[in-house]
Amino acid sequence: MAACAPASQQFCVAEERSGHCAVVDGNFLYVWGGYVSIEENEVYLPNDELWVYEIDSGLWTMHLMEGELPTSMSGSCGACINGKLYIFGGFDDKGYSNLLYYVNLRTRNGTYRWKKITDFKGQPPTPRDKLSCWVYKDRLIYFGGYGCRKHNELSDCFDVHDAFWGGVPPQPRAAHTCAVLGNKGYIFGGRVLQTRMNDLHCLNLDSWIWSGRIHISGEKPKDRSWHTLTPIADDKLFLFGGLSSDNVPLSDGWIHSVTTNGWKQLTHLPKSRPRLWHTACLGTEGEVMIFGGSKDDLHFLDTGHCSDLLIFQTQPYSLLRLCLDCIGKNASLLKNQISWLPSKILPQVLKKITFWAAANHRQEKKAEIERQEQINVT
Repeated sequence: MAACAPASQQFCVAEERSGHCAVVDGNFLYVWGGYVSIEENEVYLPNDELWVYEIDSGLWTMHLMEGELPTSMSGSCGACINGKLYIFGGFDDKGYSNLLYYVNLRTRNGTYRWKKITDFKGQPPTPRDKLSCWVYKDRLIYFGGYGCRKHNELSDCFDVHDAFWGGVPPQPRAAHTCAVLGNKGYIFGGRVLQTRMNDLHCLNLDSWIWSGRIHISGEKPKDRSWHTLTPIADDKLFLFGGLSSDNVPLSDGWIHSVTTNGWKQLTHLPKSRPRLWHTACLGTEGEVMIFGGSKDDLHFLDTGHCSDLLIFQTQPYSLLRLCLDCIGKNASLLKNQISWLPSKILPQVLKKITFWAAANHRQEKKAEIERQEQINVT
């Protein structure tokens, strides 16, 4: 699906999209599903395409998938357990889904094969999209989402399966975000009826007791939906982007410390790269990788889907990583000395050279497109 000229085939990227699924396993970022807008129509991305980004080399590859394929859809919830990508729920041309699929990402023969899970016990959650989940002790714990419910299902505000809540649970919501720290599952924000929230809640995933709304002292993020929350340390969460209550796409980043029970806004993030309904995954060295999403308010201007990868460094890189980056950035100046490096690190150096060559190529191509757009406007 990605449009790549023959000369730059090596540096092509996954197609722009929003409402997709993305997970990291090992040294790779995997992206599936979502939708784009073409001539004011929502077009779901192919269900048989899996895009894989190698973190070290910065290269994308697309793999065709086989097996019991999910339908093409957006708003599914994706999560990874032991090298398997699970997707649940979502929205397609026929409505909301409550089907569960998985694919083994650690395939030995290079074939990615979907399998539909039907042999589970109990009843699945009702069909929904824009939900989130926690991964804890090899379990997938889903919360929230939006979907049409039958009249006989409206006796309670919550669908509770294989659990009994204690404490005060959050209001039902969609387009929120979930994250796990230790044995605690956190929820932030999302849409409640016609209101967007900035509340933080916590569920003890062992005792099933809710914290109630966590009272924060000091500054805190504004209300939002379609944002992401990523664990970046044993006691810290990274919040990025979303859509505000006044329908403004957000580009702000915040770190919440469980230890101090406070939020701190990051001041060095670029203000010109808002994102909503994107994905955020933690990389191998503490970097948060934001892929896709929209830079526009999807309710009113659904044309701003993105395909670039934003990488936020949330902790200092290792000395080896800094050295590899330095060599990769200056490969042309050091080309005569690179062969002198120890054979053990030479493969890593070559991947970093590729990484920075790809980054420079994409930056130049983006600048060229922006120049052409400016000429057309003029």
